[in-house]
Amino acid sequence: LVPAHPECNTTCIKHFSSSLLLLFPFSLEEDDMYKVLPEDGSERLGEELQRHWDHEVQKAAKDLRPPKLTKVLIKCYWKPYAVLGIFTLIEEVIKVIQPVFLGKLIQYFEKYDPDNMDALYEAFGYAAGVCLSTLILAITHHLYFFHVQRSGMKMRVAMCHMIYKKALCLSSAAMGKTTTGQIVNLLSNDVNKFDEVTIFLHFLWVGPLQAAAVLGLLWVEIGPSCLAGMAVLVILMPTQTMFGRLFSKFRSKTAALTDNRIRTMNEVVSGIRIIKMYAWEKPFSALVNDVRRKEISKIMSSSYLRGLNMASFFAASKIIVFITFTVYVLLGNTISASRVFVAVSLYSAVRLTVTLFFPSAIEKLSETRISVRRIKTFLLLDEIVKSKHGFLQEEKQEPNVEIQDLICYWDTVNVQPLPFRLLNTATVSPVPPSNFPQSSLLSAILGELPHDKGVLKVKGQLTYASQQPWVFPGTIRSNILFGKALHPQKYEKVLRACALKRLLPDGDLTVIGDRGATLSGGQKARVNLARAVYQDADIYLLDDPLSAVDAEVGRHLFEQCICGILKNKPRILVTHQLQYLQAANQILVLKEGHMVARGTYSELQRSGVDFTSLLKREEEGPQAPGVETESRSPCSRTLSQNSVVSHTSSIRSVKDGTEQLPTVVEESRSEGTIGVGLYVKYLKAGANILVHILMFCVQAAYILQDWWLAYWAGEQEKLNVNGTVTIQNGVNVTEQLNLDFYLGIYAGLTGATLIFGFARSLVMFNVLVKAAQSLHNRMFNSILRTPVRFFDINPIGRVLNRFSKDIGQLDAALPWTFVDFIQIFLQIIGVVAVAASVIPWILIPLAPLIIIFLFLRRYFLQTSRDVKRLESTTRSPVFSHLSSSLQGLWTIRAFRAEERFQNTFDAYQDLHSESWFLFLVTSRWFAVRLDGMCAVFVTITAFGCLLLRDQVEAGSVGLALSYAVTLMGMFQWGVRQSAEVENMMTSVERVVEYTELESEAPWETQKRPPPEWPSQGLITFDRVSFSYSSDGPVVLKDMKAMFRPKEKVGIVGRTGAGKSSLVSALFRLAEPEGRIYIDGVLTSEIGLHDLRQKMSIIPQDPVLFTGTMRKNLDPFSQHTDEDLWNALQEVQLKSVVEELPNKMETVLAESGSNFSVGQRQLVCLARAVLRKNRILIIDEATANVDPRTDELIQKTIRDKFRECTVLTIAHRLNTIIDSDRILVLDAGQIHAYDEPYTLLQNPDGIFFKMVQQTGRQEAVALLQSAKQAYNSRSRPSTTNGGVGVDGNLVIFETAL
Repeated sequence: LVPAHPECNTTCIKHFSSSLLLLFPFSLEEDDMYKVLPEDGSERLGEELQRHWDHEVQKAAKDLRPPKLTKVLIKCYWKPYAVLGIFTLIEEVIKVIQPVFLGKLIQYFEKYDPDNMDALYEAFGYAAGVCLSTLILAITHHLYFFHVQRSGMKMRVAMCHMIYKKALCLSSAAMGKTTTGQIVNLLSNDVNKFDEVTIFLHFLWVGPLQAAAVLGLLWVEIGPSCLAGMAVLVILMPTQTMFGRLFSKFRSKTAALTDNRIRTMNEVVSGIRIIKMYAWEKPFSALVNDVRRKEISKIMSSSYLRGLNMASFFAASKIIVFITFTVYVLLGNTISASRVFVAVSLYSAVRLTVTLFFPSAIEKLSETRISVRRIKTFLLLDEIVKSKHGFLQEEKQEPNVEIQDLICYWDTVNVQPLPFRLLNTATVSPVPPSNFPQSSLLSAILGELPHDKGVLKVKGQLTYASQQPWVFPGTIRSNILFGKALHPQKYEKVLRACALKRLLPDGDLTVIGDRGATLSGGQKARVNLARAVYQDADIYLLDDPLSAVDAEVGRHLFEQCICGILKNKPRILVTHQLQYLQAANQILVLKEGHMVARGTYSELQRSGVDFTSLLKREEEGPQAPGVETESRSPCSRTLSQNSVVSHTSSIRSVKDGTEQLPTVVEESRSEGTIGVGLYVKYLKAGANILVHILMFCVQAAYILQDWWLAYWAGEQEKLNVNGTVTIQNGVNVTEQLNLDFYLGIYAGLTGATLIFGFARSLVMFNVLVKAAQSLHNRMFNSILRTPVRFFDINPIGRVLNRFSKDIGQLDAALPWTFVDFIQIFLQIIGVVAVAASVIPWILIPLAPLIIIFLFLRRYFLQTSRDVKRLESTTRSPVFSHLSSSLQGLWTIRAFRAEERFQNTFDAYQDLHSESWFLFLVTSRWFAVRLDGMCAVFVTITAFGCLLLRDQVEAGSVGLALSYAVTLMGMFQWGVRQSAEVENMMTSVERVVEYTELESEAPWETQKRPPPEWPSQGLITFDRVSFSYSSDGPVVLKDMKAMFRPKEKVGIVGRTGAGKSSLVSALFRLAEPEGRIYIDGVLTSEIGLHDLRQKMSIIPQDPVLFTGTMRKNLDPFSQHTDEDLWNALQEVQLKSVVEELPNKMETVLAESGSNFSVGQRQLVCLARAVLRKNRILIIDEATANVDPRTDELIQKTIRDKFRECTVLTIAHRLNTIIDSDRILVLDAGQIHAYDEPYTLLQNPDGIFFKMVQQTGRQEAVALLQSAKQAYNSRSRPSTTNGGVGVDGNLVIFETAL
């Protein structure tokens, strides 16, 4: 049960005390938080701001000017915010009146007359005035802060809602202008500026007013000399404003570099498998370190600015008082305690406002303007034009798609004129080669690709299965229902048709992790298809759903689903699988954007287009399906279920219960206090002991300066009272103080304070930023060296969160807070020391106050740390949801599920607001109590002085009281900063946690293989067992096999038989048990890089990285240009790359999205060609390409890798039917291992069955190919499998 919100039924003061209930002695969970207030709800706030913004956009269009986001924000929020200005005014007025009371009180001591009772009563009145004003200050200050921070929160929430809403309707062109990283950055950093700017904005007008009032009072008190002090203040202001300007300049430069670093990190984490298999950690590490170095140099400069700013703030009051009194004395006035301390108090009252709040307001305002500009640019990106498909109620006509002379452009890709009309119940199969993004046709129908000319009419509701299957975090059921209601019979039918029935032990309630990390490519494709089928639409667009699955499942899907459940609906199926074409009512052949032919199967066969040559080849060697995988995210039309699922439920095996899937683990939230050890680790990363000594010198100089003034005033007092007259040479001379001596020492102390103060600030910042740098490097290196399993069980968002949010804290917020805390802590000690030296008995009431304080702090910290931790864990889902939505944008839009996804986003935002609200309330609750304690301290000091009026001097009273009053805001600020530091240390803790991840085997070991190893490419598995983690299930069981040099081996088996695990074992992505030899070298004894660099892999998902084409092919720059061009030529990409604007140096879009999947696959092939290794592993690489590209890849492999040992994990049997041998895996064990033709002689074997499942015609062709290959081979008499290991070696050495 979620508790109702306390503010619904409390007044403000009561509100603070009611929040006391919040401070639980046990640790807080999400259920303990209050429901968010209706007026703070994300949807309500967002829609309100959106209305204003839409209105402004329309108006701006009319007036032909760019729309102004700032104007919209002001219009939407100015009224409630303006009211809060009253609080600020009251507070600042009291700050000015208080020193006046103080002065009158000190005057009583200067003119002290024990018999004058009237004066005493008056003094009591003044003392009461001092105490009351402290109390009122305590209350108004926190009321103000609570409300302004809340209004900041409202602005932030509304902004996030708008940004997400915009992201859901970006057009494809706009997506090219922005990146996921940038949108996440808008949501994580830029909107936070609203939280900061609202706090200070009011001081822009209160500041100058207050300064004027203070000037007036000072004039009355000490005459014109006050102008000197004010002059210093006035000079300080512009310098600080200048710092602010410079600071925001650095900030925007840093922001760009941070974007860059996070984007690189995103790619590294997403492509970590590939990076590890290619052994590319070093160039990536160099890349990140390079960006990071630039970022740190900017951060260092802005930190030094901050240091100077803080030091000047720290020293300001000292300089002001020093100059004021130097001028005052030199003008011939005598100095008195009441004058000194009234001036000191007045200056310190105005100083905060003028030197801290006012410049902060300017600085935050300029930062916010940059952020608002960035957000506005994003909000003005092009949106997709919503097309209206579907019928009006009354017309019940046939659904259809009509296209005539259609011409569309991406940026350059164009679909040439295309005429065709799709009527009811037709299956159209466009057959494209892979260098034409055939998906473009579907994109055009979906409305994702704007059409330039021609007619495109769609009647009826569309649904879409994307080529790169997209799943979002949640259960499989929520992925399939996608917001539709559950109809059990229909649902069962869909599951059966999509071959999802025997999928997972938890059935459809299995939890899918981030990006579907826990499902195989084929499973994702089936879930993706099931989602499309479950929607009751009129027209189905299926983008190559059959390629990621093996032949058996492919046939099942085609017969049961595409031609089964959907048989009465129009379907457009893009496919490379030519064996299914006979079932099509109409076939379009597309080539490079042109339609080459169309008609039925028999018409096309007769017409003899180039397509038939494809078909002819098909009949000789039929094809098994293949698929593309890129996470594109789907969602549904209704708003029912928001399945927000806890990531704890585990995910077990696939299909036959063999391959185990990693579960997504809960994000660790360390509990309890932050240990001293952590501070040591943090500071040790950057500092030594000298720094700490420096700090105490500063504080000593700081206090001595004030004490000297009091002492001087006291000496002067004695002279005035006693009026000592000495007789010199017979002339009476009134004794005077030696001005040079007093002023000299005063000046010396002031100088020391300044020098030490500046030195301390700069040194501290330097130390802390260095610490951030070394921690980042250590974390990054540790991430690169941790085994792949870590990335399977931790979602990308979680790892990126450490690199963006937590490192951001270490870079910017933590050093500043840390330095601030240390300065204030030393100042508080100083205040107490001074008060105690003047009135020693003040220590008596101090003891209980300290005890209460320590209790409060412990109580508060416990809760505040929990609240802070909750706040950062409730923030993660907001980002995960955003990035998963961006990946599945097309699917979400095709299913018209934007509204549902928006609602989920709002729900996540509200959850985050709940924890943020708790954070605001708890911190204010605490601050009110602390300031209350300070008020008590001031009261005791004030009345104490009056009670002991016979024993104290005016100077001491002034010193003690003026110090006690400054304690007011400072004490609670210091304690809150200490809490802040401790809270921010959780970021350090999270980073340190990632610096200590378990690491995989070393990259290089003492035992280096010979440089030309492996010269033959003989691979021997000797009793190898493999599992992905120590406690995980065994995926390969006691496997013995041998792959001979130059042999081409196909590896087949059903989903989950352990095909990919075999590769993982070979690459040691986790350490296998048993022994694997390559050319007689035991792989577990050599370094990982030595091993991985000697094997090439063409991965299942082709991964390209942002950077130039050259970097993608050859990150180590080991090859000449000529080599690179030759490699591209061999994979037929040379022409494509030559067309790019800068050829090889062209920078690719994020994750290479400006290449089609087939082209990306060819880039991966080119990488393998370049590496010239003796061993090549192909992991279902041909799954997502059309027959022609497939043939090209096969041909390249046969030619270029003739001298290599090639292992191919295949789904399409025709790619491996002519292999030398085929290894059939079943449940992690070898079922059979022999030549294809031999295997086909055994009708009970798995391989025989797999061939039969491809269909009769194909099975015959496969058998034919196998037989041909069998007969053309000359066979040495070797035994089979992994038996006589040495024997085989000997035979081969003689054979060679």
